[in-house]
Amino acid sequence: MNRGKVSIGKIVFYEDRNFQGRSYECSSDCSDMSSYLSRCHSCRVESGCWMLYNRNNYMGNQYFMRRGEYPDYMQHFGMSDCIKSCRMIAMHRGNYRMRIYERENFGGQMHEMMDDCDNIMDHYRMSTCQSCNVMEGHWLMYEQPHFKGRMMYMRPGEYSNFSMGMGMGAMGGMSGMRFMSMRRIMDSWY
Repeated sequence: MNRGKVSIGKIVFYEDRNFQGRSYECSSDCSDMSSYLSRCHSCRVESGCWMLYNRNNYMGNQYFMRRGEYPDYMQHFGMSDCIKSCRMIAMHRGNYRMRIYERENFGGQMHEMMDDCDNIMDHYRMSTCQSCNVMEGHWLMYEQPHFKGRMMYMRPGEYSNFSMGMGMGAMGGMSGMRFMSMRRIMDSWY
């Protein structure tokens, strides 16, 4: 099996809904889109997978996008703000492995995951996940069961507190965020 990362991606942002107005084509991370567009209300993902953020520097609420057309993604995702930054998610080919912990700082129950989990309470009898160690692969973590609610993109690394290090500390109401379901970002999504 081919292991490692392959980076491919292209996304086109439009100022107005239905792909109208000025556009900005992006094929890599962009920490501040304001120099290219005054606002952003629709996009086309031509290739790759992307995380979009409603604040500059990859901060704020996160929205996962894969190949497709989003003529009014603010309504589609229930967003109230425009996109301010974006990050391309590198394709991962290989195994997926993550340890989830019930409490911050890797405390409480621990379970090792290698597959999606739509409800950690049902599968592991854990009330929540407040820290994790992503050893392999890229994951999306959701605050509610069945892959619902706010999400966070997790790449390999240790996350002792979800309000730190992922741009979450600057968000009101995100301190101490807890997750209830996890999904792998699969190479077939590209």
